[in-house]
Amino acid sequence: QVQLVESGGGLVQAGDSLRLSCAASGRTFSTDAMGWFRQAPGKEREFVARINWSGDTYYANPVKGRFTISRDNAKNTVYLQMNNLKAEDTAVYYCAARQAGLSVFDSWGLGTQVTVSS
Repeated sequence: QVQLVESGGGLVQAGDSLRLSCAASGRTFSTDAMGWFRQAPGKEREFVARINWSGDTYYANPVKGRFTISRDNAKNTVYLQMNNLKAEDTAVYYCAARQAGLSVFDSWGLGTQVTVSS
């Protein structure tokens, strides 16, 4: 497994921006697919964005056009740039890694809280 540590969460107002970071260690990072998920109070965890080793990106519909996922393999870090935040983006955000050849994300961080006030 790979160890993942998220940072960058906080309390912001609607319309503001935040950038989350996820630092990875423990195995080769460059071949993993990396993802961001979130879980709001009383709701199930949901997919937010994914970036493959090739750089291809995928987004959940609610965040398309507002969030951008990126990775820096030299720094073993993946980012989530979140713009025009809305109250409904309030959640704990989790970073996840999917090892090459696997169909599920096999490593997870502990999460970082994002709270958007309206």
